[in-house]
Amino acid sequence: MSQWFRKYERVIVGALIAMLAVVVVLSTVELGWVLLKDILSPPILLLEVDELLEVFGFFLLVLIGLELLDTIKIYFEKGSIELKVIFTVALIAIGRKIIIFDPKDYDGLQMIGIAAIIVALVVGYGVATDRFTRRGG
Repeated sequence: MSQWFRKYERVIVGALIAMLAVVVVLSTVELGWVLLKDILSPPILLLEVDELLEVFGFFLLVLIGLELLDTIKIYFEKGSIELKVIFTVALIAIGRKIIIFDPKDYDGLQMIGIAAIIVALVVGYGVATDRFTRRGG
């Protein structure tokens, strides 16, 4: 029974990898389209701040997709998920949130919450990658 389930799981994970690969390709095409559209709209070859934020947001979204693809690929190969990769995805996602961040949309408590999430993720990443426990460099 467990051998059958392992095969079933590998088929599902393989399907997820294929679908996420399609999503990453489509997201990259969308990023290219948005960039081309913004560059060719007046003033030509100049990007407004909101256009830059949109492009940066799309760029980080593609990176998140690639990191998720890497996570699923590692799971497919090893049968387990590496904590370091999860923290990397989360840090990229929160970085994307900060880049497209408009402080007017959040009150002080929400901004403190976002800061706490960032600190927790950085500490978690440090622990997961053994950055805080190594001695002497």
